[in-house]
Amino acid sequence: VKLLQSTTNSSQNFRGTKKKWILKEDVALISCMVDLHNVGTFNANTGFKAGYLLESERMMEIFLPHTMLKAKPNLKSRIRTLKNDWAIIHDMLRGKDNSGFGSDEHRQMVIAEDAVCDSYIGSHKEAGQFKTRSFPYYE
Repeated sequence: VKLLQSTTNSSQNFRGTKKKWILKEDVALISCMVDLHNVGTFNANTGFKAGYLLESERMMEIFLPHTMLKAKPNLKSRIRTLKNDWAIIHDMLRGKDNSGFGSDEHRQMVIAEDAVCDSYIGSHKEAGQFKTRSFPYYE
């Protein structure tokens, strides 16, 4: 029983530790993903084939030696976060019946009148973070 309990506690502690990504890491990861796509070796109909995460890990080590970013959980989690954030921004800017939104290229932010933004956030809670936060990776 003690062994099981200590395993549970250590996994709970691990979940509480979240990697904080910095700009140069994001830029390197996105560059790796674009390179993987352009080379085509790991392309599939709806994304990438199995093995792309390990290849991304290898590429990240070349771009940023000694960062110790692992395919799982680091790269997989960050790619999922970036895809989700991109989808939120995309829906705000190009979604069906979402007029009133624009983009500020200089600040790399979605902009809208407060009433438009507040109404949208009322039914799309996940978009609230982008009222004051930039997303430089949209384009």
